Amino acid sequence: MMNFLSSLHLEGLLIGICTFLIIGIFHPIVVKAEYYWGTKCWWIFLILGIAGVALSLYVESIFWSAILGVFAFSSFWTIKEVFEQEDRVIKGWFPRNPKRKYKDQ
Repeated sequence: MMNFLSSLHLEGLLIGICTFLIIGIFHPIVVKAEYYWGTKCWWIFLILGIAGVALSLYVESIFWSAILGVFAFSSFWTIKEVFEQEDRVIKGWFPRNPKRKYKDQ
């Protein structure tokens, strides 16, 4: 059994699992970020994305480079999602932060 497991190349499967988890973690981050800071937090995700790209270029391990790349582009995608989340809040699909003004008010 141990011989069989050691002959498998599990990196692709692990990258897939990590990708799934990273994307899953970013969903509640988008909701919370929009709730507390609105769309003005987009630049944080831009910096995270740029940092992820830069780090992925310097890490020698293909596994960690791929994970950093997934993190980077998930951060870039989050910029779009934060603005779309504001629209979802305005439509009433998510709760509004009573301490903030929205563009429909």
